[in-house]
Amino acid sequence: MSVYIPISIVKMMRSIYLAVPVSAVLLAAAPAQSQTVTAVMQSGLRLLDPAITTVSMTTYHGYMIYDTLVSLDSNYKVQPQMADWKESADGKTYTFTLRDGLKWHDGAKVTSEDCIASIKRWAEQDKMGQMLMPMVSEMKALDDKNFEIILKEPTPLVLQGLSKIGGPVPVMMPKRMAQTPSTEAVKEHIGSGPFKFIASEFRPNTKVVYEKNTDYVPRSEPSSWTAGGKVVNVDRVEWITMPDQMTAVNALLNEEIDYVEVMPFDLLPMVEKSKDVQLALIGKLGYQTVYRFNFTHPPFDNKLLRQAAMYAVGQEDVMKAVVGDPKYYQTCAAVFGCGGPFEYTTGTEWIVKPDIEKAQALLKEAKYDGAPVVLLHATDNPNLSAQPIVIAQALRKAGFKVEMQSMDWQTLASRRTSNKSVGEGGWSMFVTNWPLTDMLDPLRYPAVAANGARAWFGWPDNPQIEQFREQFARTGDLAEQKALTQKIQETVLDEGVIVPLGQYQVPSAYSKKLTDVIEAPVALFWGAKKAK
Repeated sequence: MSVYIPISIVKMMRSIYLAVPVSAVLLAAAPAQSQTVTAVMQSGLRLLDPAITTVSMTTYHGYMIYDTLVSLDSNYKVQPQMADWKESADGKTYTFTLRDGLKWHDGAKVTSEDCIASIKRWAEQDKMGQMLMPMVSEMKALDDKNFEIILKEPTPLVLQGLSKIGGPVPVMMPKRMAQTPSTEAVKEHIGSGPFKFIASEFRPNTKVVYEKNTDYVPRSEPSSWTAGGKVVNVDRVEWITMPDQMTAVNALLNEEIDYVEVMPFDLLPMVEKSKDVQLALIGKLGYQTVYRFNFTHPPFDNKLLRQAAMYAVGQEDVMKAVVGDPKYYQTCAAVFGCGGPFEYTTGTEWIVKPDIEKAQALLKEAKYDGAPVVLLHATDNPNLSAQPIVIAQALRKAGFKVEMQSMDWQTLASRRTSNKSVGEGGWSMFVTNWPLTDMLDPLRYPAVAANGARAWFGWPDNPQIEQFREQFARTGDLAEQKALTQKIQETVLDEGVIVPLGQYQVPSAYSKKLTDVIEAPVALFWGAKKAK
């Protein structure tokens, strides 16, 4: 049962939160002499293994303490990071050479064997990795600093996969950690990256502390997205969770914190008036918000019922609820994003505008028996909390029985991995969002893979989509790739594999005492300087 809370009550609740001192939220203070950046992130952190999940907070955590072999700059160009590489004339052999000065946080040297084990583990969970590995003949260490990836046939997937920004992130970790089954999270958190994770101060969903890795040797190139020199200019970074958005914004205005990753749209006027706060957009392309069906259990194991739900939900209603201000959003049903290289909008009108009569007709045709739709609702993530409320209302209007279950985002991220039936604690639908940089093509976007039990949560099984994706991976011809992408999108929308809800940009806010903040599709904290 959903409950409507009047806006007056919401404002009163916010005022109660404001009565709580921010110092109570900050828990323990940083050491007196350390220079600390304190950030309120989009949600708390619980999942700590970036190589096996797509959760954004875990991806951010990964970039703090781990490093990658290669990386992507702001021009979408692959650059060396931990290693340089050479490609053979026939395109079948990539030789990687680790750069000098690479050490794990426990002092051990990074070796080729560590990297090979890390690539294998990442590839078991990542959709690009799953497509790549059948094309790999062998990965072998030549010595401690050099190793080869030998292919059965040329493919751009080696560099595309190892440089991908979104989760699962192809981070390098010690071999002993990389030998952990990819179905289990690692127990240690030892990377070679620019920050060290302080396990003794970790409070799941509440506080995360990182300290500068003084042994880290950054590259000499200028920083650009995840590429270039990762120069750390502060001693500590603390991520804290605040239970109320108004509390976080007031803490920023009062200089009690330094950074708010996701600014609530309705509170933007407060920040825009401040001469001490800087607004910036997270990634110039922005985000697409989507919903996902569970294909393995009723009611959405039935294609007609998936289509009924898709006809019921309209993008404009969702975007108004999530963003409000039209200058920050657009309706867009292109599976690979509006503004991307594979934008395709023909025949997608039924995804954008609701048609309740059509939805009701499909329910009747499918002989819907009232099976409950368990819709997961993340309450603590401002980017994801409004969508389920709008979706639930639309589905009920069409005739679905909806049970909305509310929880924090990190709990939802764990819950969605369960393939149990609804009656055993499973789920029917959930909402998430993707940076457009993670979904620009059929290989980069995990949610369009339809390989059954190995697919992203929801587990669609469609051999035709997989055939098209394999063809995409094997061609370098742009015209052929565009034709294949259109076929994939048409099938994805017809089957309801992933359903776009609209596209929007997310403002961040930070103190003007912070300079050189990197604006990228992920939250990065190297490079930033803090005035005393």
